[in-house]
Amino acid sequence: MDYLSINKEAWDKRTQLHIESAFYDVASFKKGSCSLNAVELDQVSDVKGRSLLHLQCHFGLDTLSWARLGANVTGVDFSADVIKQANLLKQDLGLKANFVESDIVRFGKDNTQQFDIVFTSYGVLCWLSNLDDWAHTIANSLKPEGEFHLVEFHPVNDLLSGYAYFPQSHPDIEEEGTYTENCDGTKSKMATWSHSISEVITALIGAGLRIEIFSEHPYSPYNCFEGLQPVAGKGYQLLHKEQPVPLLFSIKARKTA
Repeated sequence: MDYLSINKEAWDKRTQLHIESAFYDVASFKKGSCSLNAVELDQVSDVKGRSLLHLQCHFGLDTLSWARLGANVTGVDFSADVIKQANLLKQDLGLKANFVESDIVRFGKDNTQQFDIVFTSYGVLCWLSNLDDWAHTIANSLKPEGEFHLVEFHPVNDLLSGYAYFPQSHPDIEEEGTYTENCDGTKSKMATWSHSISEVITALIGAGLRIEIFSEHPYSPYNCFEGLQPVAGKGYQLLHKEQPVPLLFSIKARKTA
């Protein structure tokens, strides 16, 4: 089964709904708001004048937020529709950015440029069947001493929802709608893979990256899972038997010279 084509078709279908959603709030972004959250802003820190590669960039809000903060940005995504929208948004706002339509493995094979920073975040790993290929794309895209930053939803939440924690040989195939509030009920077939945190870290180390920071976080900036409760000034939390569930994890890694 061609899982890549199945997922590309699903994400193409989601694009217009996401552009029009309150979840992404493109209108506020056009007025100058930043789509980045405190977790990634604190970890990545100053990007002014640095080259930044954003993998799985969707239609570019975070990519262009980094551009507004002074980075020289390139965004990559496998959906033709989201790359089209990213370019339209870039042109509308007069921002400098390069957007590339490509899946991770193909980009890793075709790319010859190296960057100061590689960044990716929020719901990206489940679409990848092979984290070794992903990690090598990251390593090969970094300059010596360049930094990789990942902020991702914690797989424990998926485990509590009935999905596997440890990797399996085949993906989960489901008919799903989208996660934005304006989902019109349309469902698309999608293929997702489970990845444990140990698998993520091992893949990065295997590609020659040195882990400098690994953190787990009890709050999500997004109200995108069932059962989340708002916490003032923090975001949203999930309690299991009155104890907070880890909702995010973040990694900073460096390419050794």
